[in-house]
Amino acid sequence: MSEIVRIVKASSSKWINERNGKHNPFCWQDGYGAFSISQGHVDAVKHYIETQAEHHAKISYMDEFRRLCEIYDVGLDERYAWD
Repeated sequence: MSEIVRIVKASSSKWINERNGKHNPFCWQDGYGAFSISQGHVDAVKHYIETQAEHHAKISYMDEFRRLCEIYDVGLDERYAWD
């Protein structure tokens, strides 16, 4: 998983920065979280992605990530979770 995330972050950062120029460079945070979903939840995840800006106006990314980790019993050490 870590190698896939490294490749996606590197290639997407390069692609975005080639289009944005040097005035507003894009970079990813150091960490990441990965969750799997069942096929039955694909439509809900697509909807979440499509309405992400609206959704995060109500709940912060950090609070949502904490909630997901709690729901799915995933240990979260916040010293390493946020940049």
